Amino acid sequence: MLAPNISSHPRRIDMHVHAGHIEWMRTTIELTDEQRSQLLRIAAARRQKGFSVIVQEAVNEYLRGEAARASRIQAALGARGALSEKEASAFLERTQEIRSTWR
Repeated sequence: MLAPNISSHPRRIDMHVHAGHIEWMRTTIELTDEQRSQLLRIAAARRQKGFSVIVQEAVNEYLRGEAARASRIQAALGARGALSEKEASAFLERTQEIRSTWR
């Protein structure tokens, strides 16, 4: 079933995707024609019937990336106050010197 055609947006197709390992949940995502085409090509190269497994892999990768990002942010926030005022000033000065030579 085609989504309503909105002239300012590329045409989208409603797709149903299965996600999960133990319990499956059916959901709808919106894809452009090009995204759907690329997913189908990848699935065909893998000899898979559809692209649900590829979408599951992409979601898992995204979630791992978000968890790693949150961990890095927490580590950076935990470093607050680790430098003395003098060390922080020297670090800032050196960083600005290095950045001034970037193109």
